[in-house]
Amino acid sequence: MISLYQKTCHECSQLITNRYSTSFSMGIRLFSKQLQRPIYAIYGFVRFADEIVDTFHNFNKTELLQKFRLDTYEAIEQRISLNPVLQSFQEVVNEYNIERELIDAFLDSMEMDLHFDRYEDRLYKQYIYGSAEVVGLMCLRVFFKNNETKYDELKDSARSLGSAFQKINFLRDMKSDFDERGRVYFPGIDFLNFTNQDKQMIEADIKADFDHGYEGILKLPESARFGVYLAYVYYINLFQKIKKSTASMVKEERIRVNDGKKMYLLFSSALKNQLNLL
Repeated sequence: MISLYQKTCHECSQLITNRYSTSFSMGIRLFSKQLQRPIYAIYGFVRFADEIVDTFHNFNKTELLQKFRLDTYEAIEQRISLNPVLQSFQEVVNEYNIERELIDAFLDSMEMDLHFDRYEDRLYKQYIYGSAEVVGLMCLRVFFKNNETKYDELKDSARSLGSAFQKINFLRDMKSDFDERGRVYFPGIDFLNFTNQDKQMIEADIKADFDHGYEGILKLPESARFGVYLAYVYYINLFQKIKKSTASMVKEERIRVNDGKKMYLLFSSALKNQLNLL
């Protein structure tokens, strides 16, 4: 029966999420059961596309990404794929009416990493939209299935939250992005002369995104709110650690929240959620 194949493909997407991101995995587990499958599928898709441009150094990345793009569209149109990640993703795209524009924007951003290592303001905004904000919008489509009114109401805050997460990733991974790939995402920033003033300017931008994103979290359905809130809490704590670090520390090490701290944040956030204190 095809249901066994579909179940196996979704388990592959779940495995990918669990292996690549403990933070997002924990958040997804807190979604209601019906939301977990589609969100795992979205994460598996975006994770594999990102892997092509970030780690497949001994292969022709341009060809691989183009093939992945074509295979994605074919899977969506034919509603079947022998690639487990694309099989689970196409089911979600078709079930939740995820727009082709969001998928195009995401893949376009992945392709940008093959051609650019410096991002001026326009490219920076385009990259963040495609690499992070549209992922939030895909998830929002799942949270509010066929509810255009709620989707339109919360799409700006979903974009802000995705933007905040991505900018924190840029700060956290600044050293590896520069050392391994020669990339600097922040416009006008010289990695070799990265200053505390530069860092504070970026942090102010992130805080504005976080504040707007939090407003949207409070309006999410109960089935999704706690899971998204936990991801927000994890990133806020990472943000606080980065803020307490100097610019030179950010350049020299990958700052992270350890697993023990994450467990504490999980339990404290669960208590807040139960007491309606979010």
